[in-house]
Formats: sequence, structure tokens, C-alpha cells
Amino acid sequence: MHAKAAAQAAATGGGAVIPAGAIDCDIHAAVPSIRALLPHLEPYWREHILRRGLERDNLEASAFPVAAPINARPDWQPASGLPGSSLAEMRAHILDPLQPRAAICNVIHGAQMMMSEDLSAALCRAINNWLAAEWLDRDPRLRASIVVPVHSPDLAAEEIERMAPDRRFVQVLLLAMTELPLGRRQNWPIYRAAEKHGLPVGIHAGSSFRHPPSAGGWGSFYLEDYVSYAQGFAGALNSLLAEGVFQKFPALRVVLIESGVSWLPASLWRINKTWRGMRAEVPWLDRMPSDIVRERVRLTAQPFDAPPDAGALETLLAQFGSDEMLLFATDYPHWHYDGADPLPAGFPPGLLRKLLVDNALATYPRLAA
Repeated sequence: MHAKAAAQAAATGGGAVIPAGAIDCDIHAAVPSIRALLPHLEPYWREHILRRGLERDNLEASAFPVAAPINARPDWQPASGLPGSSLAEMRAHILDPLQPRAAICNVIHGAQMMMSEDLSAALCRAINNWLAAEWLDRDPRLRASIVVPVHSPDLAAEEIERMAPDRRFVQVLLLAMTELPLGRRQNWPIYRAAEKHGLPVGIHAGSSFRHPPSAGGWGSFYLEDYVSYAQGFAGALNSLLAEGVFQKFPALRVVLIESGVSWLPASLWRINKTWRGMRAEVPWLDRMPSDIVRERVRLTAQPFDAPPDAGALETLLAQFGSDEMLLFATDYPHWHYDGADPLPAGFPPGLLRKLLVDNALATYPRLAA
């Protein structure tokens, strides 16, 4: 085997090989500790955090225990520290073997969901400064999403304005389940700023825990919590559609990150059917919701929760009604990446270039430039 192909096969567990030059639309750089953010904080907030002892708590956002298998593949578990917190390990595990053209870092952290909007904004600013200095400056393959305080749209818009001149930031990062449905007008300053700068809005799996992750309340087990994320994404997408976000911001693109994919066709059938009878209450929604989604919404293909056989996969892809909606992602370092079989069995070879490169270039103008 060619040396480059051998290295790539090693990264994927010896199975199918991802050709060099793919665009990885979801990798996770983890903040190792609040102490790591101190040099990147404004002086007032640095003193504030030290006085309150907040540097002792990392504000880990995961609903799962740090060492839970869901947080990292066994071969990507670090000897110490949080999975994804070491650039050297990220290079060894994914960047050097796969040789992507670009990889987009998405930081999920408690800073995004704190009750104090001012402290949340300060920590988000520090995370973006830390990302630029400690990651993007050190590896030209890396790009990043702008981390914003999700419950303060005005402060979030300010942070977008601050970071937008750095072209290595290619997206604005939100969580799927927040205090208000994402389409509500209170959130529109975020979309206005994102559209102004040609930045897609990435909606990532996760919650700010203002509400239960399921409509039935709080579950007892991680299994319930994780599976309910699909409901959260469906609710977020319904809100964006019904509130008219795509009409108000006609250039805005939305990327659903780590959402899974198999829930979408049934969800679109349901909203299409209901819209036919209820469209008088949403007159701005002037065409089939599914048509808007196909044009303006993209999904990362990890986790790819498709049926296990090629025929069912072909049916699922046909139900999307578009070959432009899926984006390649490894979800490093999480467990979802199907290392030995990174591409679903039976994935049409003719769509491979679109999945790995073309769809991402069309979605992220800054990558294409």
C-alpha cells in the first residue's frame, strides 16, 4: 500500500480510505482548564475569576461523565486531560493521517450557557482568543467556529463583529436546545451579524439545560438524553422555519452538527403536511418547508445513523431529495466516527466528492476563498 494511503487506513482502522484533501466540518478542541483561558481574558475578568476561584472548575459542558466512552473513541483517549485538549494528539490522531484540506474546530463549553450574561460573554471572548492563538496560529489546516453567549443575542452579535475580520473563523456556533426556540426574534441579532459577514450558523448537539432535553421531562439515563437530541434538532429547525428566519435573512445558511440524519425526512414530511393546512398563520412561509431546508440547511454526516444495508441507504438518500445536504465530519475525538468504515456501506461513489469537498466549499464561503 502507498505510504499515504497506509497512514489514512491506519486512521480509519484499516478499512475504507478517505482521500487526502477532504474537509472535516466537525472536530472538537477542548478547553483543558479555565486556567488555560486566563492569559486570553481581559484584566478585569481575569481578576474576577481568580478572586472567585472559578479557575478551579473547568465548566465542562457535557451531560456525560468526563471518562464516559461516549466522549471519545478508545484509541483517541488521552493519557491525561480531556479528549481533544491536545493539538499534538489531534495532529497524530486525525490531521496528519487524514490530511484534510481544512478542519473546523467547534468548542462546546459551559461558557456558552452561564446565567451571568456578562461572564458568559467574557469567557466566550477568551475561548475565541485562545482558539486563534493556541490552535489556528499553530496549524494552517485548522479553522474554527465563533463561540458566542447563546442567551444574550446582542452580546453574541458583538462577538461575531469582533471575530469576523479573522477569516479563519468560518461559522457561528449555537446549541440546539437553549432558553428560547432558536427562531424567535430575540435571537435575530445573531443571524443578522452572521449573514452580514457571510458566516453560516452551526447548530450543534447540546443543551444549555434551561429545559429538559425531551418533551416528557428529565430522563434517568444517558441513553434517553442522547437519543432525545434528535427531537431537539427537529424543534430548532421547526422554529427557524415557522418564525421566518430564512425569509428575513435570505443569504443565511444553517448547518446541523452532530444531529444524525435519519430523523430529517420524516420530520420534513410532517411539517410539509401540516403547513398545507396552517400556512395562513405563517404567510411568509411561501413555499414547501422541505424546499427551504434543501436549499439552506446542511447536516454533518457523523453520526450517520442510517440503516445498515446499501438498499436502505439509497432510499434514505433519495428521501433527502438533494445531494448537496451532507457534509463530511469525523467528530473528533468523540466515539461517533466509524473508523474502520468511515463511509456508509453502499454510499454512491458519484456523491463522494460532494460529501468530502464540494458541499463544504459551497456552504462555507471562507473555505472556498
